[in-house]
Amino acid sequence: MTRAILQRVRTGHGGEPVAAAGAGRSAVDVSVIVPLHDCRPYLDRCLTSLLVQRVDKEIVVVDDGSTDGGGELADLYAACHPGIVRVVHQEGSGGAGRPRNTGLSVARGRYVFFCDADDYLGPEALERMLAMAERNGSDIVLGKIVGHGRRAPVSMFQENAERVPLEDSAVYNSLSCFKLFRREMIERHGVRFDEKLTVGEDIVFTAHAYCHAEVISVVADYDCYHLVDRPDGTSIMQRKGSRDPISWMRMIRRPIELVAAHVQPGPLRDHLLRRHLRLDALAHLGRSFLEAGEIERKEIAAEVADLCERWLTDGVRERLPPVDRHRIAALEDIDRLVRLAHIESAAVRRELTGLRWDAGATALTVSGRVALDALGTAGRPELAVDGVTLVLRPRPDGEPPRADVVVPTAGDGGEITGTIDLTGLSSGVWDVHVAVECEGIVRTARLGADRDGTIARPEPRVVGGTIVLPYFTRPHGNLSIDVGGHVLTVPGTARLTRSHWAAGHRLALTGEVTVGRHRPVPAGPRAVRRLVWRDRHSGRELYTPVTAGPDGGFTARTAAGRAAAGTWDAYLELDLGGPPVRFRVEAAAELIAPARTWWRGTVRRTAKPYGTAGKGRLSMVVRAVPLRTLVRRMLR
Repeated sequence: MTRAILQRVRTGHGGEPVAAAGAGRSAVDVSVIVPLHDCRPYLDRCLTSLLVQRVDKEIVVVDDGSTDGGGELADLYAACHPGIVRVVHQEGSGGAGRPRNTGLSVARGRYVFFCDADDYLGPEALERMLAMAERNGSDIVLGKIVGHGRRAPVSMFQENAERVPLEDSAVYNSLSCFKLFRREMIERHGVRFDEKLTVGEDIVFTAHAYCHAEVISVVADYDCYHLVDRPDGTSIMQRKGSRDPISWMRMIRRPIELVAAHVQPGPLRDHLLRRHLRLDALAHLGRSFLEAGEIERKEIAAEVADLCERWLTDGVRERLPPVDRHRIAALEDIDRLVRLAHIESAAVRRELTGLRWDAGATALTVSGRVALDALGTAGRPELAVDGVTLVLRPRPDGEPPRADVVVPTAGDGGEITGTIDLTGLSSGVWDVHVAVECEGIVRTARLGADRDGTIARPEPRVVGGTIVLPYFTRPHGNLSIDVGGHVLTVPGTARLTRSHWAAGHRLALTGEVTVGRHRPVPAGPRAVRRLVWRDRHSGRELYTPVTAGPDGGFTARTAAGRAAAGTWDAYLELDLGGPPVRFRVEAAAELIAPARTWWRGTVRRTAKPYGTAGKGRLSMVVRAVPLRTLVRRMLR
């Protein structure tokens, strides 16, 4: 009897044979497949993260010959969560391909998701990815991956995408299987893991799935998948030799062949092949090439040459960066490949030595020292810098991407000076890099973290009606320029110089505005936009037109009768080339007009301007008291 019960638990549910486990059962939304081999210390966290997912799901744990008690722990979860957790036990295969295929064979979900037993999901991961898939009819949904001690892909997770084209996007850079797949698509095209591989089996699976996916979506605004590094170094990808260049390039032929078999020649195929040639072949001619011995270097170069001979089209070549084109041209010259590897892996030494406004306060002069230092000691070459430029790179802001701005520099002996013309920069945040050219290869690095201790952040300036704020980022301390006040608070003041009551119960204000230490030069009437009165309780706002003077002065007349009862705070709103900038209006007590009272019908209204305690900022209390209330007060 005990043996029969154990058999029921071990087969997952009811003791049915593995091949028929899905027969006669209603479908669920998502089948989560968890290959398990000696991951007991991590399994609780993994399964708990799956159980809290708020979708109609099943969790299929495939125990691939665990010897650490992980299989028995999975059985306990299945016993406690019948109908949700199912466990399949099989002989150890040595890799994740076979247990994942086993999980696919018994899955019932409309979608499948693969989760390794030492990783875990964010609480809303499947809910968000499933919602994305249902809205768009997606075949594949990528959920943002974050690494804990392991490097995670980032290029494809810049923003959510309901429908992202495979061509000319970064989604194909991510070939792990930690995604949501439509099971019907997987089954229709016979997409499976290569069970002969212990490394790269998921690349084969995912590349094949991408070839048939009609709709691909991305969830980038939530941490969906948590990729965990095992401290004991026991995962397959942490084993020595798991990234052996020769074995890797031989493995990568399989996904390349799948792409060639399913995608017609043209731009899409070139885009996919570029990823493999650049990241899976030519990348092995970098630092790992320097670390290899002389014989192994020849073997690596031969493997790369063979892949290029078969799959390098003109379209792929055009999509490669210059360093890779140089490598391809040097595949028969091992010494040249070594030198290129030294250049690519060299440290870009840079120091910011000067940062100041030019005499006209419309340009920023940047000075520094720049050099290339080859890594390692044995055979380390001298690397002469052929040229240095400053590169201003705009941060993505949801708008159509903007081009980099290249600023030439002058100097010699590693000393450089460049002048950034700020009148030509569009509104946004620009990060400052140095681009160092050596033998046709350009290396870029952020500038500013290493700097002379006497260098202070230049004060903000208004250039052509736009506020410009140079600053050093936190925590790294690199130089950036905020054009328009997008991430930094714009310093400045709006100060009242006079106030009085005018006809129509209008509060007339006269003042002056200062940005940084300087009054702005208005870009026509736009610089000072309006006076804003904000109700402290409700957040409601009233707007008053402002007349701006040429010297930073302004005048405004607020109809106090428009303000409901409450306390209203005064702000001056400016347009300085970015998001609207608001300064609280500062007011000395002796400059503030007295309270004014008037009747509107049977309601007595009072507007009392005053300066707040401490900083003396202009506010106004408005009261509206009906006549009957006044009478009741008098009769008490």
